Amino acid sequence: MTPTSKKFNFKEDLKKRLSEVKTTRWIRFGIVAAIFLAWVAWLGSWWVAIFLILLFDIYITGYIPFTWWKKSKSKVTKSIMSWVDAIVYALILVYFVFTFVGQNYQIPTSSLEKSLLVGDYLWVNKMAYGPRVPMTPVHFPLVQNTFPIINTKSYLDNPQWKYKRLKGFGNVKTGDIVVFNFPAGDTILPKLMLPGSTSQLKGADYYTVKKLFGEEFIKQNVKEFGEPMYRPVDRRENYVKRAVGLPGERLAIKDGIIYINGVAQPLPENVQFKYWFQTKYPLLDQQWEEFEIAVDDRRMADIEPEDTAMLRAAGFDIYSNQPIYGAPLTPAMLANIKESPIVIAATKAPVKNDEFLFPEGIARNWTRENYGELWIPKKGESIKLDWYTWAVYNRAIRNYEGHPDSYIGADGTVYIDGKAADEYTFKMDYYFMMGDNRDNSLDSRYWGFVPEDHIVGKPMRVLVSFDKDKGIFSGGIRWNRILKDANSGF
Repeated sequence: MTPTSKKFNFKEDLKKRLSEVKTTRWIRFGIVAAIFLAWVAWLGSWWVAIFLILLFDIYITGYIPFTWWKKSKSKVTKSIMSWVDAIVYALILVYFVFTFVGQNYQIPTSSLEKSLLVGDYLWVNKMAYGPRVPMTPVHFPLVQNTFPIINTKSYLDNPQWKYKRLKGFGNVKTGDIVVFNFPAGDTILPKLMLPGSTSQLKGADYYTVKKLFGEEFIKQNVKEFGEPMYRPVDRRENYVKRAVGLPGERLAIKDGIIYINGVAQPLPENVQFKYWFQTKYPLLDQQWEEFEIAVDDRRMADIEPEDTAMLRAAGFDIYSNQPIYGAPLTPAMLANIKESPIVIAATKAPVKNDEFLFPEGIARNWTRENYGELWIPKKGESIKLDWYTWAVYNRAIRNYEGHPDSYIGADGTVYIDGKAADEYTFKMDYYFMMGDNRDNSLDSRYWGFVPEDHIVGKPMRVLVSFDKDKGIFSGGIRWNRILKDANSGF
């Protein structure tokens, strides 16, 4: 130690630093600290408050050299690091807003047409039902699960946190349009999810491919499909449907009408069913536009020989060359078509048995419009375990409630975590979700219940809407939908 050097005195140094802090800096720290502590109280995990020390250093004491680059003599370093600093700050802010407040989502399919349109960009309120604490905390905030172009995961599998939902403004109600993570998306075939996939099974999840072709087929086509890959709950694809059944309710569908606990429910204002209609001559784009039928829905009816008697009874001229079309229609669209002078006849398309309906083995004689009855699981309520309840609820028990080592024996005995059990008590609430485009919606009728830990939030407003079939300067922007209520029509 030289005669002029002094021993570092932390107390004196801290006092000096505090005395040099401007009043405005203290005010900024006070505001940020108050917001942070309010967030910690909402989070309910007070150990997180330890990070207040970090905020104090960032705003007041400055011991950690986060802004070291500001003292650099290099203009290049200052320029680059100023951009890095701004980007990192923005990403952190976006992470917290998207996680705890809300996020924008795009409507990619027509399952809620005409309530929500393909090309709608929605603001989804995550505080409506209470935001989830991230289960996969280390993820890039601007993408759901895959970086575009490079096609790699945008998250780290570890650490994984247990499901916890913060207090929100309310609960899911009957008729709410809800954004949620796709339950059957827990296992995917990764190459089928890539934008450049040319497979006819593009976008299909593991369970669908397995049901169609079997597990051996997947193993034989691993080069085309990729190895099956698990996705955490909050990194699964986002879906949007309408909640039609709540925890503890009994749901059935009869002739397209939903019954809850035996009581018929009103149809959504823009509910669509598939209809066939015959016209005097082939339709041009102008007529399709007048009928408000989207480009993707403009097709000929898929008529089979056994349908001819029904068509004749409805007034169709099946022996002529006049075209018969099939399309999903709302009541208003149907009335418009029936009033058109170029339309000969119109009738509801027949709905036939569907082997892919949930639950497998139970829904053999069910259809999309004659479905159920099913009891929707409710937290804290129990079921007796037998072959029937196992067929209906085994996926919920094994995949969603954390009991993968559960099965039914040859004698009908159900084993939970390897132990014989005659009843099971659910840990979570579940919901039954359906699209308003009833005959063109893959929903709970096909993949079952939506667990509460998959619920993301409630769409509130349409931010902007683009018609993919039109150019930007020729009607491609739907101006009448900007800031439109995104949760109406029920």
